[in-house]
Amino acid sequence: MADSTIQEATDSKFDEQILKSDLPAMVDFWAPWCGPCKAIGPVVEELAADFDGKINVFKMNVDQNPATPGRFGIRAIPTLIVFKDGKVVDQITGAVGKPQIVDMIQKVL
Repeated sequence: MADSTIQEATDSKFDEQILKSDLPAMVDFWAPWCGPCKAIGPVVEELAADFDGKINVFKMNVDQNPATPGRFGIRAIPTLIVFKDGKVVDQITGAVGKPQIVDMIQKVL
């Protein structure tokens, strides 16, 4: 990952990293071949820096980690999901603008 404020989420550590986290978490479900995922990537990195210490930001490669996207019913990428206290609070699918993602993050702060 280019930005140290973004962590990599994996199937094996998902519950520990995200669901049991003290901080809210946003997970960017993506794949290297996905154009819209590449488009939204820099926005996610920016927000990880903007909200550092308030929310944990993760990226999950859906090709390498197929179980978790299946568990949360993800059918298209990019999908951003915000979790708080082990529950899904909000989710956005598709390459959206920064203001929409900020609004989603604000719901858990």
